[in-house]
Amino acid sequence: MNTQSQIVSEDEADIRLDRWFRRHFPGMQQSLIQKFCRTGQIRVDGARVETNTRLAPGQAIRVPPMDAPAEPKPVSRIDPNDAKELQRAVIYQDDLVLVLNKPYGLPVQGGPGITRHLDGMLDALRFGSEHRPRLVHRLDRDTTGVLLLARTPGTAGKLAAAFRGRDMEKTYWAVVAGRPVPVEGRIDMPLKRVGGARGERTAPADRDDPAGARAVTDYQTLDNAAQKLAWLELKPLTGRTHQLRVHCVAIRAPILGDEKYEEPDQNRAFAALIEGLSSDLHLHARRLVLPHPAGGTLTVEAELPPHMKETFKTLGFHAAAPRQPERHR
Repeated sequence: MNTQSQIVSEDEADIRLDRWFRRHFPGMQQSLIQKFCRTGQIRVDGARVETNTRLAPGQAIRVPPMDAPAEPKPVSRIDPNDAKELQRAVIYQDDLVLVLNKPYGLPVQGGPGITRHLDGMLDALRFGSEHRPRLVHRLDRDTTGVLLLARTPGTAGKLAAAFRGRDMEKTYWAVVAGRPVPVEGRIDMPLKRVGGARGERTAPADRDDPAGARAVTDYQTLDNAAQKLAWLELKPLTGRTHQLRVHCVAIRAPILGDEKYEEPDQNRAFAALIEGLSSDLHLHARRLVLPHPAGGTLTVEAELPPHMKETFKTLGFHAAAPRQPERHR
């Protein structure tokens, strides 16, 4: 391979130099990128740079000769039925972003004992694009609803930055055991990760605990069934792991089906009062309002999963159909 020059595209604005190389040359080792920068073989607009240099559109990157071209990552093999199911879950799509209504029980990423997960099936969502979609945030395995994907490398960076900067407005629906008092308000309770017999989990933290991180959730009761079960709208203003699940326990209204965080004799006892009520987790990412990478604001809503629809029907809760996706420029 001879020395070449490549131009940074508009879509690649503000990504790191090392990430740019790994995207254009899959399999290129970080150590090699560092060596090329250190020896001046990689340059941007003729100047020496560090691996963490942020790029701007129109800049010229000098790509040095390499002994052999890096081998592209193979396209993963996906079960055709899984691919069709995932494609049916798409609720919004344009050139830059994809939005899914994530189904119940599908892990977003792999882990110990997990072989079937969304990240391993993203090639099914290329829809003719040269780029594989990228995850920019997460939902728990048993949480359903709006999940955002980036369709290009530059878009992924912008959306991830928007999540870090709290520029996303997230709304969740949950069915909880009990009826919180007061019926609406703000939960401002620090959280921390702890170990234990049930594995690593999230727990409340004292405000002066250095291991704690501030966590804030606004909640509102939308309906209730004999004050034994309630439908809550939850708006997390921070993004801590299992924040909503722990905050609901804190207001004595654990989410129905949440075996990890339920209070003794609450979720199961209330579920048993109503024949046929699902024991699956009743937490759904209903709405996401985000700054669109190309400008304006995108609003997307997701239909309830089947088990929550059945619960709503049994309890007499009436949820409006999700609005069609809207982009305001």
